[in-house]
Amino acid sequence: MTTSHSLHPINLSVIKTACSNCNLRELCLPLGLTHEELERLDDLISTRRRVKRGEHLYRSGTAFDAIYAIRSGFFKTDVLLEDGREQVTGFQMAGELLGLDGIGTELHTCNAIALEDSEICSIPFSRLESLSREIHTLQHHFHKVMSREIVRDHGVMMLLGTMRAEERLAAFLLNLSQRFTARGFSHAEFYLRMTREEIGSYLGLKLETVSRAFSKFQEEGFIAVQQKHIRILDVAGLKALMNHHA
Repeated sequence: MTTSHSLHPINLSVIKTACSNCNLRELCLPLGLTHEELERLDDLISTRRRVKRGEHLYRSGTAFDAIYAIRSGFFKTDVLLEDGREQVTGFQMAGELLGLDGIGTELHTCNAIALEDSEICSIPFSRLESLSREIHTLQHHFHKVMSREIVRDHGVMMLLGTMRAEERLAAFLLNLSQRFTARGFSHAEFYLRMTREEIGSYLGLKLETVSRAFSKFQEEGFIAVQQKHIRILDVAGLKALMNHHA
């Protein structure tokens, strides 16, 4: 019998995942490893798992035992505030890692929910640590990945502390654009997997404010919006908004 709190959905697919053949390897952990080291990492990442849209990959308060590389799909992380509201803490896409929030306390401190049907590679953390001690390239890269997460979190805090609503939304769209570009997708055209409300929660803005900023960007010719489909028409214009702030 499974419960909604189960970390292993019924459709758990235990499939051998070859990191060496994965087209995301440049973005994920195995950067710069030798063929032999990659094979050892292949043995470590032994499970792939599908997570359906709306399902939890993990919940706040559950035991931390693995980090997860997103192979395909899109996730959000959130925490429950004391007043019962959900605060979105991040959006993660293919080639990025989930689960780092549990390293310090050995308990997950947020929830991770799939925003579309997704697939992840599960990396047992204790085995990753011992392999990292033997393969220094892996340890170095893992530290870089963690540092990137910290810097990104710091960037968001700076964003929320000092920017006006339109600047926050411009920064958010440009950040998504850069991340899609790194994955070989169009920098100017993408589909938002998250709702306007979730964007607002992440950026510290009310839903109406987010909607107003989207409308204003469309009126000013920065973007074309069709529900969740976004086309950036004027990258320079969005960047100028940011530079004006700086």
